[in-house]
Amino acid sequence: MDTIASMYPDAHCELIHSNPFELTIAVLLSAQCTDETVNKVTADLFRKYKRPEDYLSVPLEELQADIRRIGLYRNKASNIQKLCRMLLDKYDGEVPREHAQLTELPGVGRKTANVVVSNAFGVPAIAVDTHVERVAKRLKLADEQDSVLEVEKKLMRKVPRDEWTLTHHRLIFFGRYHCKAQSPRCEICPLIDCCRVGKARMKATKPRKTGK
Repeated sequence: MDTIASMYPDAHCELIHSNPFELTIAVLLSAQCTDETVNKVTADLFRKYKRPEDYLSVPLEELQADIRRIGLYRNKASNIQKLCRMLLDKYDGEVPREHAQLTELPGVGRKTANVVVSNAFGVPAIAVDTHVERVAKRLKLADEQDSVLEVEKKLMRKVPRDEWTLTHHRLIFFGRYHCKAQSPRCEICPLIDCCRVGKARMKATKPRKTGK
């Protein structure tokens, strides 16, 4: 973890937002979509929709059109309106601070709730997305067969609680910009000796010696 920390000391949430409500919407949209694409869409979205009431004031088809560049936009638009309705009915239009309450919101799973509580409310959490899961398994911080929840629990045991949130961001940066899914930078990786995938890739690409 120290090596990754030195590589990405200023890692942070790259979803652009100005309050817990915008963050919740942005994370919901980010499922199976890059943060870069989400930020492009929310730049206009957050100018048009400020409050839960705003998302409910338009037909579902209009909201779908507003986020059509996002994968699974029809389902996500539906969940956004359902989420906004629940926020108004149960929480006076405010995003709840409790993890259990967040996961009751439509479209909000454990990962999204972890991102919201840690980034919006300062509660330590490790959200396991595809980057975190991949890095944890490659570096033997978790077993290959572990579920996302098992990966989260193992990381929580290995990392001090007050470093959970920052470690989450650093693992994401490491996975997003260095230990990529398809083209990891194994040839310059300082953690190659810890990585089962990296060692196998480097061995496979090493030139074979030929006899004279």
